[in-house]
Amino acid sequence: MSPLPDTPVQTLHEGEFLRLLRHGHWEYVQRQTATGAAALIAVTDDDEIVLVEQYRIPVQAHTIELPAGVIGDSADVAGESALATARRELLEETGFDCAAVEPAFDGPSSPGLTSETSHLVRARGLTRVHAGGGVDGENITVHVVPLASVHPWLRAQQAAGKPVEPKVWAALYWLLHERGSGF
Repeated sequence: MSPLPDTPVQTLHEGEFLRLLRHGHWEYVQRQTATGAAALIAVTDDDEIVLVEQYRIPVQAHTIELPAGVIGDSADVAGESALATARRELLEETGFDCAAVEPAFDGPSSPGLTSETSHLVRARGLTRVHAGGGVDGENITVHVVPLASVHPWLRAQQAAGKPVEPKVWAALYWLLHERGSGF
């Protein structure tokens, strides 16, 4: 139950993609048309995790992330499921197609800031069909990193000034438990 059940939600600002809302004393962001975000846990048959790097204006840095995308963020993909979005984004961003996608876990992205839910999706049966890089000038760099050395690789990226999105660490933790042992 909401601690503010009788308090109306007020729209403070509406942009092209985001809406800033106030509920009681709390301010948060809501996407205009999207229903959430889908991120991929994609591991090749050679036991390598597929990660992406791109410049993120809000943090003024190149970040290391899981391949991901917003669910239903434009008219041509309205009503798309998290699994369909995940598969499409994997191909666009990384150049990998996959034989199957399945839900891994989901939850609020940043519950103190946004109403968005992140859906982490496991991709299986990866096949590289092109170089990747994203669409519309995303300039995404694809990294295919052996799981056996992913932790030192991520620490080196952090030391080089590239923040690692926490979902990467969550995905690695999930993979450890999926496998029942270390990498």
